[in-house]
Amino acid sequence: DKRDHAWNEKFDQLCAFKAQNGHSNVSKYVTQTKFLGQWVVNQRVFYKRNTLTSDRIQQLDSIGFEWDPREVSWNEHFDQLCTFKTQNGHCDVSSDD
Repeated sequence: DKRDHAWNEKFDQLCAFKAQNGHSNVSKYVTQTKFLGQWVVNQRVFYKRNTLTSDRIQQLDSIGFEWDPREVSWNEHFDQLCTFKTQNGHCDVSSDD
């Protein structure tokens, strides 16, 4: 099937991108990654709409695909804040910290 072949090609490109960059958050605004970035956005949309097959979800999960990059970013910053509070006894972070 042509669609499966095209999906697998993009998945392979995503794997290569992740190997090179350490993450799967491909920008659709950078010329070199625009098409792959849009494909990544589409996979997240299909996932939210429950229209992505379980096989494809499994494949994306197998490479540590981030389904909600905003949530991941929020959690990382929250963890940094918790570390800051442990070290400093407060959460009043200045722009210099």
